[in-house]
Amino acid sequence: MQSAWLSALAFLVVSTLLGLGVLGAAKALRVRARKDSRIKHLTYECGEQPDGLAWMQFHARYYVVALFFVLFDVEAVFLFPWAVVLRELGAQAFIAAVSFVVVLMLGWLYALRKEALQWQ
Repeated sequence: MQSAWLSALAFLVVSTLLGLGVLGAAKALRVRARKDSRIKHLTYECGEQPDGLAWMQFHARYYVVALFFVLFDVEAVFLFPWAVVLRELGAQAFIAAVSFVVVLMLGWLYALRKEALQWQ
């Protein structure tokens, strides 16, 4: 029993030292700016002169649209492999996948009902 604890302790010590060593090496080897100037703090716009400030507000609706995109993208990631092996999995897997899609569609209908995707 003690050898298991010793192994865990050794792993903890080595991983901590390795992590601290990597952080120390990154700090020691970092590239430092030689001069600080106003140009270095400007927004880079593909070689063009910056127009306006870098800090600008955007509408929060973009966040909701991006969230729905990620949701349905993850759905596609789960459904494509399932569709490839559908015949081998049988009826139980088909029912599980259909219930997965039904739950996602209920969430989508809820979002439509709450007008989460309506631009105002």
